[in-house]
Amino acid sequence: MSSKRFKKLPEKTSELPAETVEKLLSVIKKNCTTKFDESIDINFHINNKQKKGEVNIRTVVNLPGGTGKNIKVAVVCEDTKSSEAKSAGADIVGGDDFIEKIKDGEMNFEKLICTPAMMIKLSKLGKVLGPKGLMPNPKLGSVTDDLKKAVTDAKSGQAEIRNDKDGNIGVSIGKKSFSDEKLTKNLSAILETLEKEKSNNTIKGDLIRSAFITSTMGVSYRLKLGKSI
Repeated sequence: MSSKRFKKLPEKTSELPAETVEKLLSVIKKNCTTKFDESIDINFHINNKQKKGEVNIRTVVNLPGGTGKNIKVAVVCEDTKSSEAKSAGADIVGGDDFIEKIKDGEMNFEKLICTPAMMIKLSKLGKVLGPKGLMPNPKLGSVTDDLKKAVTDAKSGQAEIRNDKDGNIGVSIGKKSFSDEKLTKNLSAILETLEKEKSNNTIKGDLIRSAFITSTMGVSYRLKLGKSI
């Protein structure tokens, strides 16, 4: 059942003609009528069905305007690297003892980073970490010896881009409180990343079939992208 607040929002907005992000941001922000700082979210529907199999995109992008979220980062590393991880701003740092805590279900973090040397031990917890999307991955920069860079990136505004089996990608470009310039720059960074992924996957035709923009508790609008990807 829709709330009184939601009923006051415009109807059938997703059926309107597509508009550029510059035109839609003011409309989206106006629809943010809750008391909290809503996220501004983009949903892409991609052409993931190809003759040579399905396209599976999983990568990360560093958003120039940040995410507006305080991400709790944990690091699994050798004792000799713990000080590096802590000085970089990691919230939790540990080795074998920490791995045992994770094994027992103690996962009070949102991002997990691991050194290559410790990954052999951590990989045994795939059934625990995998379903929650927390398993470190070299491709995503979360299995590395450069803990300073990994932690800094995770803390400063890194977003994961990943499509589901139906070809949908959902990603936030920031908060209502962000300036339009920040939100636009973040979207541009995401589009550049998707363009690289298209080249890497040798996709035929356009990668993005459609795109919509909305806020956490708002309604969606069809988004016109500046260029074909």
